[in-house]
Amino acid sequence: MFIKNKTAIITPQKMQQLEMFAQKKYGILPLILMENAGRFAAEIIFKSLSGKKKNVVCVCGRGNNGGDGLVCSRHLINQGVKVRIFMLAGSKPLKGDAKINENILKKMGCRIGIISGPKDIPALKQSLGKCSVIIDAIFGVGFKGQMRKEQGRIVEVINQCSKPVVSLDVPSGLDALSGKAGGACVKAKTTVTFGFSKTGLIMNDGPFYAGKVIVADISLPINLYRC
Repeated sequence: MFIKNKTAIITPQKMQQLEMFAQKKYGILPLILMENAGRFAAEIIFKSLSGKKKNVVCVCGRGNNGGDGLVCSRHLINQGVKVRIFMLAGSKPLKGDAKINENILKKMGCRIGIISGPKDIPALKQSLGKCSVIIDAIFGVGFKGQMRKEQGRIVEVINQCSKPVVSLDVPSGLDALSGKAGGACVKAKTTVTFGFSKTGLIMNDGPFYAGKVIVADISLPINLYRC
């Protein structure tokens, strides 16, 4: 499986195929790609904190995008950044690679706040008011349609706090294929997208919500590229 070059703009489905190919042919586990994605994002965010109070809030969903956020948070913490992590509640336990990274943070002594309803919004607002940068790791390229009301409220709070937002892979609420925002959508200053830029970041509502797009090298094998 090949794509034309490293600067290609691809669909989310194509990205998923490339990740599966990398795992099947080269044995590169999704956990490794998640680690690379989160580490790269942390490097970008750490550089942006130069001369600022190193205080970050990371808001995570319960899927792989949230896992990227947890990895990113760990690397920032290791650089001496104060990171406050909030995770959306869910009816099912966290699982897979995201769960592995949650466990690592807990063993490091990090507390992860859970947003389960309106009663938790004041704590989120308070933390957002004190931070320098917000990491949006709620929804990734698999998001379609509209958020539920309670999820949309969290996005509204993020957008209203007037702090720079870094979205991981794609702004939460944006369709990574079409670039359409069907409802609430995070307004990012910067989007760190993984592997390749996605079609939705340059189409329709994408440029407005994505801000500056930085493509992260997550160490996919060079053989995936055909110049």
